[in-house]
Amino acid sequence: MDRSIGTLRRTPLAAALVVLLAAPAAAPAAPVHELQADGRVVVREDRFAPAVTEPGPRAVVARAPLTGARAAAARRTVPGELRRMLLAGAIDQPTHDRWREVFEDSRLTWKRLSGRRRAELGAVIRTVQNLAASGRLTVTRSPSAFLTLARNRAWWASGPLLGFGRRVGFAGSRLVWQSYPGQGLQIQWLGTFGKANAFFSTGEHDDELRELLAEAERLAVQRAGGHAWEYLFRFDGGRPPWVSALAQGTALQAFSRAAIRLGEPRLFEVARGGLGIFRAAPPEGVRAPGDHYLIYSSLPRLRVLNGFVQALNGLLDFARLANDEEGRALFAAGEARLRAELARYDTGAWSMYSTRRESDLGYHKLVRDFLRGLCARLADARDRASAVQLDPSGGAAPAPAAPAFPDPAPYCDTAERFTGYLRTPPELEVQPSTLRQGRRGAVRFKLSKISTVTFEVRRRGALIHRIVVRLGAGRRSLPLKPDKAGPLRVRLRAVDLAGNVGRAAGVVRVAPRR
Repeated sequence: MDRSIGTLRRTPLAAALVVLLAAPAAAPAAPVHELQADGRVVVREDRFAPAVTEPGPRAVVARAPLTGARAAAARRTVPGELRRMLLAGAIDQPTHDRWREVFEDSRLTWKRLSGRRRAELGAVIRTVQNLAASGRLTVTRSPSAFLTLARNRAWWASGPLLGFGRRVGFAGSRLVWQSYPGQGLQIQWLGTFGKANAFFSTGEHDDELRELLAEAERLAVQRAGGHAWEYLFRFDGGRPPWVSALAQGTALQAFSRAAIRLGEPRLFEVARGGLGIFRAAPPEGVRAPGDHYLIYSSLPRLRVLNGFVQALNGLLDFARLANDEEGRALFAAGEARLRAELARYDTGAWSMYSTRRESDLGYHKLVRDFLRGLCARLADARDRASAVQLDPSGGAAPAPAAPAFPDPAPYCDTAERFTGYLRTPPELEVQPSTLRQGRRGAVRFKLSKISTVTFEVRRRGALIHRIVVRLGAGRRSLPLKPDKAGPLRVRLRAVDLAGNVGRAAGVVRVAPRR
């Protein structure tokens, strides 16, 4: 198979790229705090940096970095690992000295700081020390590890305190960083590659696209027989370094699009190297049993719909733009699993974020949009020849037989239903209940979708009890301890995440004390 790229032929096959190359840009931008070379922080709107993305906030306890005797007690240390790389010829002396200086300067700065600044920088230092102690501070992982350390040292020495999800940038760099309180500033790879796709979508920022992807390429880490863009912080019990099918799929998408736009076939090879984690099982890769691609390699039991769908979008874009057989095979395996699982994420009134819980409003819209993208891609692939014509000579060549692509209907229909759920009010039904005077009981009811529920109880028109609570779909109950016998009038009002209102009422019988 010819994997080079020359003149893109003006044929119906080239027209098939329209859906792939004209995909919408990322979500509306969030404010970015950018640290300038002189130490000033400028807050600006970056319309190319997407809004806050996975993962969401989690409680994190920052611990102080290893120092003195504790560091010596570890079997491997950061200086020791750097020395090992140097003696093995894996790095040169200037690189060794630069990384060693970043580490030592960070420790000195940490000692001078106090409060939260000390805790944030200390958490990042400890992550690098833990990588060294576990033998995972490798040559290819070190660039991102020491860059993260250097950026955090610069920020916490002079920058402002930040809450969760604040986007951060650094002058002279295109990478997207994000604040994770208790773990410092971290490269947000999904945000970074979303920004690359936004540069691509405008058609007017090719230089910025080239610069961003060049930075990202230098930070790719050898993993699972290829390379990957790793996250270096703890999340929901998972230890770094971990990878995400969501971010990696978006990376494949960005590099493949750039290969076409910039006329650089080498970028297809960068994307192709990112397939490794889709072949490997967790925790090294993201391919769970049954060919489900995981949003977090460190959480093999968590099945998140939006991450799975976008990973497939990225694989499909790469497979079509690069005309890559393995990309098509990985997409086909995952798509078959998604087709089998899809109904589990549709409650009939709302979407499920994972198999465990419903989506919030942002994730509901996000997965709807990802499903629309998969629908459009498959519809286009079935309507047109899917192979990209890559002919270095620019001459005529017969079109190869188009591979078969699956029916897009399940994804189109699900996306349409999810859109409809944004306008559908929640349904409530009060269940028959009998309570006992003076004893704690429960009023039971059914709720069709995640909502904020107002629960009111009246006796002869007078309000005697009222609470407001967020509840998920299903059979629910709310506690009530009536002080008198006789009928009570129950009223329920539910407001779903999109603002739709549903109501229900019923009568609860209260029996006298025995």
